[in-house]
Amino acid sequence: MPSMQQLRYLVAVADQLHFRRAAEACNVTQPTLSAQIKELELRLDTILVERSRSKVMMTPTGKEIAERGRRILREVAEIESIAKSQKALLSSVIRLGVVQTVGSYFLPLVIPDLHRQYPKLGLYVREGLPDVLLPSLEDGSLDLLIFPLPVTRAELETMPLFREPIQVVVPSDHRLASETEIDPVMLRGEIILSLEPGHRLYELVRKISDDYGVELSHDYEGTSLDTLRQMVATGMGLSLMPALYVKSEVAHQDLVVARPFRGTAPSRTIGMVWRKGTSREEEYRLLSSLLCKSLMDRAPEVTVLPEP
Repeated sequence: MPSMQQLRYLVAVADQLHFRRAAEACNVTQPTLSAQIKELELRLDTILVERSRSKVMMTPTGKEIAERGRRILREVAEIESIAKSQKALLSSVIRLGVVQTVGSYFLPLVIPDLHRQYPKLGLYVREGLPDVLLPSLEDGSLDLLIFPLPVTRAELETMPLFREPIQVVVPSDHRLASETEIDPVMLRGEIILSLEPGHRLYELVRKISDDYGVELSHDYEGTSLDTLRQMVATGMGLSLMPALYVKSEVAHQDLVVARPFRGTAPSRTIGMVWRKGTSREEEYRLLSSLLCKSLMDRAPEVTVLPEP
């Protein structure tokens, strides 16, 4: 029968379709991984991976076995979690996925309190795009996501944490920089810069632009909020950015300024997402309450949401 290690290597090859990257993901040398895949093929008496100089492909049998192996590894991880959860809550590692427009600006607000109260809790943090993070949660590569809601996948459970208003970011010498609040009609005739498609924030900014009748630039799109801020500073357009980013990276800038919307501001909801039926649900619910408490103390810019 295949060993657990061999299944891990096979799943890594199926994910990466590249032996070197698969070996790096498994923290082993490429010869070790290649030898174990070869031994697995000999044990099963079938070819799992087609190799050539230019590419790596999974055979149909390899794809099916890798998918089943993925489920086995996920179940084994759940068994380990059950055993650990009997010892103490929030005393082991949580593999946490966060979208790029949240992680760097949210985690510094909450990690100090978490570490002080639960010093044994470890967070392995992976930033990424939604279409990478969600499959990683579903296949067991990640345990938990901090993620824009809603998420409508039947296998996943969600819990809202906070509602984050969107603000208008303009060059410091722009005509709107002297305003204390921005009425949507003031944006008419302006060009809005956004992140490239694939980000949830891009979808939100596109909707806001449509609602307010503002032109969204498709010629110049940012790969991160920082690149957008630099583009705004050079006068290429305005942008719409979430409040925690503004608090972290815009509030103390000289080249750009942020202004809130007048009246009810557009916003996004950030929450936690985990697999239904996980043995760590009690931990995640405890963690959510701790995160909300930290946000109430440290981030008055956002609205902490009660558990539904």
